[in-house]
Amino acid sequence: MLVTKEYASSLLPERPAESNKGTFGKVLNIAGCIKYQGAAFLSSLAPLKVGAGLVTLASIESVVNNLASSAPWITFYPLRDYYKKCIAGDAFSELKEIIDSYDVISVGPGLSDSPAVSSFVDDLIKYLNNTNKKVVIDADALNVISKSDIRVLPKNSVITPHPVEFSRLLDIPLEVIQNDRVSAAKQAAEKFGCNVVLKGKNTIICSRDGEIFENQTGNSALAKAGSGDVLTGMISGFAAQGLSIFDAAVLGVYLHGLCGELAALDLTEYSVLATDQIEYIPEAIKTLLRQS
Repeated sequence: MLVTKEYASSLLPERPAESNKGTFGKVLNIAGCIKYQGAAFLSSLAPLKVGAGLVTLASIESVVNNLASSAPWITFYPLRDYYKKCIAGDAFSELKEIIDSYDVISVGPGLSDSPAVSSFVDDLIKYLNNTNKKVVIDADALNVISKSDIRVLPKNSVITPHPVEFSRLLDIPLEVIQNDRVSAAKQAAEKFGCNVVLKGKNTIICSRDGEIFENQTGNSALAKAGSGDVLTGMISGFAAQGLSIFDAAVLGVYLHGLCGELAALDLTEYSVLATDQIEYIPEAIKTLLRQS
C-alpha cells in the first residue's frame, strides 16, 4: 500500500487545547559520542519539532556539556564517559533508574562502534524486551545487534536501517536486498519480531505482522549526513504523542520525505542540510493539515 497524503494526514495526532507537556509524551534519546555530537543534537530536536512534549538526551558528560548551552529545549541525563569518548559499558545501571518514566526510548544515533557501547546496548535491549515501551532503534545500535546474540527485539520497536546496515543485520548481500526490498523487510520483521523501516528510494515500512507500506516522498536532498538522525527523532516524537510505533513510522517517513522536497524547492537538492530538514517540519505538517 502506498502512503498517500490523505493517509498520512489521518495519522496526525490531535492537539487538545487542555494539555500540558505530559499530554504529548516524553522521549528518552540515547545517542552521541565525542565524534558524533551532531547525531545526538538532531535526533533530540526533531521529536520536539513534530510535537513531543519533552525530550531528554542521555549521553556522555562531555557531549552534554558541549550541547547544553546551545540546546535549551532539550533536557539532559549525563552518563559516565568511557575514556571521555563514548558511553561506558556499565552505564546502563545509571540509566535504568529513569527509563520507566518515559513513553518512548530511541537509541543508536552517533553512539560509535566501541566495545563499551556494544555491552551497553546489549543490556538495554534485553531490559526493554521485558517491557511494553515503544522503542526506535537506529544506526550504531543496529550495528551492535548485527554482531550480538540478540535474536528478538522489543515487540513495540521499529528498526530503521539503511540498506548497508540491513545487509549486516540479516547477513544478506546488498544486491539481494535492493532487488526485492519488500521481501527483505518482511524477512527482518519475522526474524526480530519488530517493525521495520528499510530506508532508501521508496522507503519500505513493514509491521511486525508483515503489513507493508511504501513511501514515495523524498529526493536526493535526504542523502546527507544526519538525515537518518532526523527521521529517528520524528518517529520518536509521533510515537510519544500516542501513535502506535508502526503508525509513527509511517507518518514520520512520509513527512521526512516531504521535508526534503519542500526544502529543496527553496535550497536545491544539493544544499539541504539535516538542520534544514528539521526547519521544514512545520511547513510539511501544514501541508497535511490543509489536507484534513
